[in-house]
Amino acid sequence: MSQSTATFAAGCFWGVQYYFDQVPGVIATEVGYTGGTTENPSYEQVCAHGTGRAEAVKVSFDQQKVSYETLLKHFFRMHDPTQLNRQGPDIGDQYRSAIFYADDGQKASAQKIIDELNEAKFKSKIVTTLKPVGKWWPAEDYHQKYTEKTGRGACHIDYAPV
Repeated sequence: MSQSTATFAAGCFWGVQYYFDQVPGVIATEVGYTGGTTENPSYEQVCAHGTGRAEAVKVSFDQQKVSYETLLKHFFRMHDPTQLNRQGPDIGDQYRSAIFYADDGQKASAQKIIDELNEAKFKSKIVTTLKPVGKWWPAEDYHQKYTEKTGRGACHIDYAPV
């Protein structure tokens, strides 16, 4: 097994995690906070918009079963990357669309797909940011696998078969 990690922010992390958990080749997911400055932020701090952190999902995957490019395609399918700092009913910078890349290869793959989608699919320009993955802060336990545990929290995610 060739394991790798990808980190995505696509709105409320509950539904994003649930979606990625359905993708064959995904080994594990964890929701948390990244992309900002506050150390060890709480959910309440992130929601108060002072941390600069995004709700994100760290995806561990088997590269022999699913490619990073396939994960990117799922990422762009599950949310509207043309909405700035919001998804569905959720508004705020913690709900921004962002890809936190682990290396230059992930960055190049993400940029290539953004360029292709900007030309072919979306009427508005994609606002998804590309940033190097930084410090990761796991979200509180009650957020982990929230949709799976409660049957709620799908938010803006379209759960058509993957």
